[in-house]
Amino acid sequence: MLKIRAFLVLTAVVALGSLAASSANREIYPAPAQARADLAEALKTAAETHKRILLDFGGNWCGDCQVLDIYFHDPANRPILDANFVLVHINVGHMDENLDIAIKYNVPLNKGVPALAVLTNKGQLLYSQQSGQFEAMRRMQSSAVTDFLVQWKPVKPGCSAVLITC
Repeated sequence: MLKIRAFLVLTAVVALGSLAASSANREIYPAPAQARADLAEALKTAAETHKRILLDFGGNWCGDCQVLDIYFHDPANRPILDANFVLVHINVGHMDENLDIAIKYNVPLNKGVPALAVLTNKGQLLYSQQSGQFEAMRRMQSSAVTDFLVQWKPVKPGCSAVLITC
């Protein structure tokens, strides 16, 4: 039984790695020059919709960034993300673009990408990743993203902070 479980876990890890590798050509992160316009639009949208802003710093070359995007689209995560956040992908090039935005939101890119920050609907920093928590996303499960989204989603009036949907 233990051998079967180990085989299934290994198979899942290999499949996820293959999916990330095959997804490496996907353009998740727009051109670095687009970041300021996307952030400005997100601030406007978040203010109108009372959602938080989720900044995702990374690059299309980054396998762990590709896996994070796959997890964002996971059926368990997508509804939480869509209902509570305005997602902004910020392209850091090869760690040489949009560094000023990372500094502004206290995101230490030297700890690795993907790196996340959460802003209020008014653009105030609530959270910035300080220790590369998602840098090894390939070795993490989608539930880590679920936990993160639930932890940082806004609490709507009359709702409990622990409910996934409200």
